[in-house]
Amino acid sequence: MSTSSEAPSGAAAPGALPDVAPQLRALRRRRGLTLEAAAQRAGLSPAHLSRLETGRRQPSLPMLLGLARVYGTTVSELLGEVPPERDPIVRGGRAEPAGADGWVYHQAGGPGRAMQALRVQVPYATQGDLVRVHPGEEWLYVLGGRVRLALGEDVHVLDPGDSAHFDSLTPHRIGAATRGGAELLFVHTLMQSAAADLCLGVDAHRR
Repeated sequence: MSTSSEAPSGAAAPGALPDVAPQLRALRRRRGLTLEAAAQRAGLSPAHLSRLETGRRQPSLPMLLGLARVYGTTVSELLGEVPPERDPIVRGGRAEPAGADGWVYHQAGGPGRAMQALRVQVPYATQGDLVRVHPGEEWLYVLGGRVRLALGEDVHVLDPGDSAHFDSLTPHRIGAATRGGAELLFVHTLMQSAAADLCLGVDAHRR
């Protein structure tokens, strides 16, 4: 009779992370990233990422966090955890709007998600000159009025029906280009932001 204390083949040892290797490779390929490109974005060497994808190494939690951000998913999903049931419908009059420095936010997405969706009323004021730089991506669609969007050194004026999708590590400013203000749909990923800390119209350095 064998006295080995090793877990049976195919079973995870107590306390071990689930086998995420197949998911890591599938997500990278789905995003159209080479091994080298994905490793660079996650701060890993290609050899190390290859070992993670083939199951020869188990990722630490910081590695999982980095890879989840690169692939646009969550650590829970990487580990195969099923999120609790959420109501997919957000009724227009259910939540009270929130305001900050003249900006008015209407929740347009559900809580606890990897991205936040908002309907935003943007004032014609100097608050649009606050520069933002933070991890993640942003997407906006102009519903009414005109929006001035500065991305790095470039400035764009967006009319109703125009949209923009950009990496929010690019220094950016958003403001209304019309005196009556503007209204837009806005989506951003919550990479390192608390759910209540909206990046529009809030000075991160003012407490």
